[in-house]
Amino acid sequence: MESLRFENIIYEEDEKEKIAKITLNRPEKRNALSFDLLTELRDLLWKIKEERKAKVVIIKGAGKVFSSGHDLKEVLNDPIEVERLFKRCYEVMHAIRDAPQTVIAQVHGVATAAGCQLVAACDLAVAEEGALFAIPGVKIGLFCSTPVVFVSRAVGRKRAYEMGITGEFITAKQAYEWGLVNRVVPLEELEKETFEFAKKIASYSLEALESGKRMFYRQINMSDFEALDYATEVISLHSASEDAKEGMTAFLEKREPVWKY
Repeated sequence: MESLRFENIIYEEDEKEKIAKITLNRPEKRNALSFDLLTELRDLLWKIKEERKAKVVIIKGAGKVFSSGHDLKEVLNDPIEVERLFKRCYEVMHAIRDAPQTVIAQVHGVATAAGCQLVAACDLAVAEEGALFAIPGVKIGLFCSTPVVFVSRAVGRKRAYEMGITGEFITAKQAYEWGLVNRVVPLEELEKETFEFAKKIASYSLEALESGKRMFYRQINMSDFEALDYATEVISLHSASEDAKEGMTAFLEKREPVWKY
């Protein structure tokens, strides 16, 4: 596995399985999402998108927690600099959504504030049984306005409002039941289970994964039949792609498909 170290993150790439792994690497700061870390993360996601060598990206944290959110020393700054910080975070969330790859959050310890936002913004999430989640800004006089956007779209209005207005932790079990994470596993199995999840997805055509991700997020806020009309157009056009033809032919011929991408 190829490994590259930045100042604030570590990048590993499994070329055989086509899985990329990004580790938030500020364990001494509970992986706080500083401006510099967010910049490295954004630029790396852009690079992964352009190179198209990986089909799945895993984001995890070094040390005892996934991420405690923004570095409060940077939030206690001039408003212009604070806006710059939050806009950089916006760019990271957009890079996750815009990537053709499926992005999986691998969560241990705690994911709070913007760290919880990062989990919610990822396409999928796997958490260990002891993980805790919160958007606790209200406790320090600053409602978690940006984190609640993605959290509310994952868990629904009432539950997201409860998380934001009380600032209390929810458990991994609650996070699973509410829809914030997809799977909950014992801590000792977290790494293996997340990789196996990623490996399954990475066995499919990147062309199909990219088309499916783009279609899914575009239709999610449409009305039922507007979404169905759009989906009909997408699947009809995509049926002519090389990988779609290969996949259907391989199924009919009872063999494994050989993807172009």
